[in-house]
Amino acid sequence: MFKRGLPLFLSAALMISMTACGQTASSASSAQTKTVSQIQTETSVSETETLLETLVSTESLSETEAETSASQDEVITQVSSISGGALETGDIFTNRDLTQTADVSDAEVITAEDGKNIDITSEGVYVIKGSAENVTISVDAGDEDKVQIVLDGLQITNDDQPVIYVKNADKVFVTTTQSENTLAVTGTFTADGETNTDAVIFSRDDLVINGLGTLEISSTDNGISCKDDLKITGGTIKIDCQGDALEANESIAVADGQISITTAEDALHAENDEDDTTGYIYICGGTIDITAGDDAVHATTIVQIDGGTLTMSCAEGIEGTWVQINDGAVSISASDDGINAAQKSTAYTPTVEINGGDISIAMGQGDTDAVDSNGNLSVTGGNIDITGQSSFDVDGNISYTGGTITVNGSQIDQITNQMMGGGMGGRGMQGGQGMPGGQEGQGGFGGHGGQGMPGGQGMPGGQIDQGSVDSQGGI
Repeated sequence: MFKRGLPLFLSAALMISMTACGQTASSASSAQTKTVSQIQTETSVSETETLLETLVSTESLSETEAETSASQDEVITQVSSISGGALETGDIFTNRDLTQTADVSDAEVITAEDGKNIDITSEGVYVIKGSAENVTISVDAGDEDKVQIVLDGLQITNDDQPVIYVKNADKVFVTTTQSENTLAVTGTFTADGETNTDAVIFSRDDLVINGLGTLEISSTDNGISCKDDLKITGGTIKIDCQGDALEANESIAVADGQISITTAEDALHAENDEDDTTGYIYICGGTIDITAGDDAVHATTIVQIDGGTLTMSCAEGIEGTWVQINDGAVSISASDDGINAAQKSTAYTPTVEINGGDISIAMGQGDTDAVDSNGNLSVTGGNIDITGQSSFDVDGNISYTGGTITVNGSQIDQITNQMMGGGMGGRGMQGGQGMPGGQEGQGGFGGHGGQGMPGGQGMPGGQIDQGSVDSQGGI
């Protein structure tokens, strides 16, 4: 999934397909709650109702297959693929991940009852409805089994156990019908042996959240925790929690959905405590509204944003080792750093790379930076609007070859580093000089380095770990 060892700044090679990620091929014609017999949704497609002649027969999704339209009985989220980005994105979402409607022709229908757990032990589709307390939907199926849990107007409130607990499966889909679904845990979570089951939806294996309805989660700890890959491809999701709202060990990927998060901790958090080479976040669609007490988006390795609308009010906006923004609308209001690239992974050099999109960053008072990179910074496109005392704080090399940057209402044509030290290049211009007495650095991107502080040396040039930067200027 990662492009380890590939060139760092690949903006010139970015190829964006015309179909926008996060758009659904059709929308349901009625907003009323559906019964089980009404789950198959009437849809309209571009003025005339059409049936899809051929559906993708395998779960693997190619770039062209992602543009498939929906049939009358299916709603499929469409995605685009970007080649040349930080991540290999073509195979992140499968066709089934993106299908917002469930095939319930052979489904088992279950009504939740107070105090009676629901145990799922084999592959299949399970429609669950009703209102109950202290019920855990437990999935303990085979290693190759795919289980789809269809929420059809389900309300469950537990004292101390997850509402959905995936112990074992190949992949589990949690799909909402056109209905309102509420899952809550109101007390302190109780561990399952050595497993800290600390979320309303807790999964040890791959988890997909999608559908046409609303899923509302309330938690005294985490909202959704996944120890593998977590994907969100549709539906309306509202999370109010005291821990991390969306948490995964391997990755979090968002293709679509209306997501609203209020949390005391991180909103999106991807991290594996035992492996610092994994834990990425990929966003290519959807609308995400975040109020977070800590980080809005936090990944150990890569944060790649290719689309969508993100609005964040938080302590720190986006944090990862390699933060790459290629498209989308990103609005950050932060009391700490807006975008921060730090050495969280040994697999990558800390880098902020902005190739497109509309980015607005408003910083609070104090020691705060709109863009803070413990390594390098590259801006090749997009519109960046910064309000704050410190706009850029970069420890490594700087490249500014395209895009528009506005700082406190004034457009700039050269990035000024708030850190004193080695030189930095503007748009192919020679780096400015520092205080006299130091030795000249060997160059930022696009120009020679400035001179260092008295008695010190400027920032040395040289190539970064990804091997993509020519220290003598240019990308």
